[in-house]
Amino acid sequence: MENKFDSEKVIEEFESITKNAKKVQAETLKKILKENCEAEYLKKWNLDGKFDPQTYTSSVPVVTHKDLLPYIQRIADGANYPVLTGKPITTITLSSGTTQGKPKFVPYNDELTETTMQIYRTSFAFRNRAFPIGNGKALSFIFGSKQFTTKGGLLAGTATTNVYRSSQFKKTMRAIQTPCCSPDEVIFAPDFHQSLYCHLLCGLIYHEDIQVISSTFAHSIVHSFRIFELVWEELCSDIRKGVLSARVTVPSIRTAMARVLTPNPELADKIYNKCLGLVEWNRLIPEMFPNCKYIYGIMTGSMEPYLKKLRHYAGEVPLLSGDYGSSEGWIGANVNPNLPPEMTTFAVLPDIGYFEFLPLTEVDLDGPIESKPVGLTDVQIGEEYEVVVTNFAGLYRYRLGDVVKVIGFHNATPELQFVCRRNLMLTINIDKNTEKDLQLSVEAAAKLLATEKLEVLDFTSHIDLSSEPGHYVIFWEVSGEASDAVLKECCNCLDKSFVDAGYVSSRKVNAIGPLELRVLKRGTFQKILDHYVAQGSALNQFKTPRCVSPANQTVLQILCSNVVKSYVSTTFG
Repeated sequence: MENKFDSEKVIEEFESITKNAKKVQAETLKKILKENCEAEYLKKWNLDGKFDPQTYTSSVPVVTHKDLLPYIQRIADGANYPVLTGKPITTITLSSGTTQGKPKFVPYNDELTETTMQIYRTSFAFRNRAFPIGNGKALSFIFGSKQFTTKGGLLAGTATTNVYRSSQFKKTMRAIQTPCCSPDEVIFAPDFHQSLYCHLLCGLIYHEDIQVISSTFAHSIVHSFRIFELVWEELCSDIRKGVLSARVTVPSIRTAMARVLTPNPELADKIYNKCLGLVEWNRLIPEMFPNCKYIYGIMTGSMEPYLKKLRHYAGEVPLLSGDYGSSEGWIGANVNPNLPPEMTTFAVLPDIGYFEFLPLTEVDLDGPIESKPVGLTDVQIGEEYEVVVTNFAGLYRYRLGDVVKVIGFHNATPELQFVCRRNLMLTINIDKNTEKDLQLSVEAAAKLLATEKLEVLDFTSHIDLSSEPGHYVIFWEVSGEASDAVLKECCNCLDKSFVDAGYVSSRKVNAIGPLELRVLKRGTFQKILDHYVAQGSALNQFKTPRCVSPANQTVLQILCSNVVKSYVSTTFG
C-alpha cells in the first residue's frame, strides 16, 4: 500500500477534537449558521447574528422530516434563492425507503461528502492500526443506484450513489484503501443482478489478492454469498473458458469484464474443487479468499440478524462493523474495531455537525416532546436518547428517529450504541416491542428450526388490526420444508418470547390476539428487494423492513400473496 495515508496523524487529529468536544461543537454550530444565515428558514427564527448554542436552541424548534419537507420540495422544484442553505443545494439524497415505505428527499451537498470522507479516514485509521492491510484488492459489493433529475433539475440518488460518484470519494479511497477489484462499469451497472455476478467473478479472478470484503450493510454481503452458492459452477465455467456468461447482457459490463477475464482452467479447477469440498458452505470466505484480513460493513441494528450466517461464511475471518450514519449524514466512527459487532460503539465526531440528544421518556415515545434535548457533552452514561442533528446541508435540530444508548466517553465525546429506530415499533395496546425485541423473539424460535437443520433466511412483522383484537403477524422465509409440528412450536415460542410487560398482560386478558406465524415461499424477500431497487434504492443500501405498516401496501401485498403456511399461537390459550 502506498504511503499516502498517515493513520497516526488522523488518530492524533481525532484525539484533539474529541478532547475539546464542547468547544468544537460550538465552533461547528457557528460555522454552519454563519454559512447559512441568509437562508429563508434561518431568517424566520430571528437569530440576529447570534450563533451561540444557547440562542440557537432557544430560538429554533426541534423538527421532523415532515416539518422540513415543504422547504426541501421547493429546493427540488428549482427554488433559485437560499431556502435552507446559503449556497444552492445541487443534489438530493433518497433514503432507502424501507422504514416509511417510500424514499424521503434529503438535501445533500459537498460538505456532506467531506464529512463522509472524514468518517471513512477516521475509522480506517483505527482499523488499519488493529488490522493492517498490505498491497492487494478489496471485494466490495457496492452498487450505484438509478439517479433521476427532479423538476428543478437537481440530480437525485441514494446517499451511497451520491458518495460513490464523487471525485472526493475516489481520491480518498485511492489514498486509504485497497482498490476495488471490480471495474466502475460493474459498480454503476443498470442491472444489480448482473453487477453482483461480475463482482463475484472479479473476486474469484483476484482471489489471492483480496484483503478486505466489504459492503455498506451486512445484508448485502450475506445476500452476495447466497447468490454465490447458486452460481458458482457458472462462475468456474466463465473462468475456465475466459468468456463471460450470457446472463450478463449490458454491453458496458461485457466490455469492461473482457479486460479482466482470460481463460484460466487451472484456477477454475482449483475453485471448483474447493467448492465441492465445503460442508454447507461453512468457511466459504477463507477458502475462496485465503488472504482476506477482515469483513467490513454496518452490522448493527437491523443488520444483527445476518451475523450468524455471515460468521458461517467467514469462519475465523474477523467481522468489523462499519460506522454510524444515515441518509441525513454521519454521526460517529467505530474507533474500537476489535469489539465484536454486537458490542460496537460509535464515537461522535464533534466537528461534522451539531448534535443534541433527546432523553427518552414514556411520553416521548407516544408523541409530543416533554423533554429538553441536551448537548453532546452533557449526555449521561447508561441513558437512552433520540439523536437530533444540525448539519451543513440544511437540517436544523432535526429528529433523526434513531434511539442510541451512551456506553461511555472517548475523551469528551460520547460513545454510542445503536438501539433501534424509534418509529419501528410493534404496538397495539400498552405493548411496546422494538426491532430488537422482534429480533430476540425470532432468534429464540429459530433455534427450534435447527433441529431440522433449517434456518430463517429473513423475517419481518406486521400489526393486523383487521379483526378484534389486533394481533402480531410474523413473516418467515425458511431455508427448506419444516414440519408442521416444529412450525407450530416456533409460533408459540415467538409469542411467549415477547417479554414486554404490556404485551404479556394484554395477551393474558385478550386485549391482543394470538400471534400468527406466516411462512413464505422461497424468494419472497428477493421480490421485496427487487421492489425497492426498482424504486431507486441500491442493493448495498437495502434494509429489510422489520415492521411493515399498512401504508406500505406494495410490500404487504408481496408478503401476503406469497404465504404458503400459517400458524396461530396457543401459548396464552
